[in-house]
Amino acid sequence: MTTKLHDIVDTAVAAGSFKTLVAAVTAADLVPTLKGEGPFTVFAPSDDAFAKLPAGTVEDLVKPENKAKLTSILTYHVMAGKVMAADVSGKTVEPATVNGQALHVDGMHGVTVNGAKVVTADINCTNGVIHVIDAVLMPKA
Repeated sequence: MTTKLHDIVDTAVAAGSFKTLVAAVTAADLVPTLKGEGPFTVFAPSDDAFAKLPAGTVEDLVKPENKAKLTSILTYHVMAGKVMAADVSGKTVEPATVNGQALHVDGMHGVTVNGAKVVTADINCTNGVIHVIDAVLMPKA
């Protein structure tokens, strides 16, 4: 039995553990981008990761007047190209994100991204890959 692959957005929706991320991507009008051709590598914070933010943070970010800030945060979780966990195993790299800032990816002992732990790696999608992380990454202001 083969499982049909879906794009990044549909995969995140189907997983059920990215409700906050999906709502944020929708609020930032990034759904068409993440359904696009790609490939993309997405470091996807779980709902539990969003829950670690100070109370009211997510509710504040999804307001229309904060769309630019929300977009900056979300695009900081996305890289162009498809990078699998094995590609960074045993290495430390600083790839650029879609928002233009670099991430610190450490593959020396498991994989961390700016200190956030990759808890589930290599979720294949038709237009890239998702790596689930345990914290929300915040770009430099």
